[in-house]
Amino acid sequence: MELFSKTRKKKEALSLQTLGEQLVTLSVQKLKNIDLPPDMYSAVILAKKIKKHGPRLRQMQYIGTLMRKYDPKPVQEALDRLRPAGVSYDKEVEAL
Repeated sequence: MELFSKTRKKKEALSLQTLGEQLVTLSVQKLKNIDLPPDMYSAVILAKKIKKHGPRLRQMQYIGTLMRKYDPKPVQEALDRLRPAGVSYDKEVEAL
């Protein structure tokens, strides 16, 4: 059994939450093209509707928790395919 430090676990959880934030920035049509589990899809759709900061932050944390239950590689690969070459997630957020 491999033991991980608390810092490493937190970094991994934060990266999964960031992946979830990227999903929330996508349109509903693009989300339908990604093979998401039903509970993840509904959590992302709900996060898109939430406008207040506190509840939205909690929903993003919930999405991060759901991401830990599933393999994030297919989601990351789908996001990479949807994103134009040379454009990073940070640049997309700045454009919003």
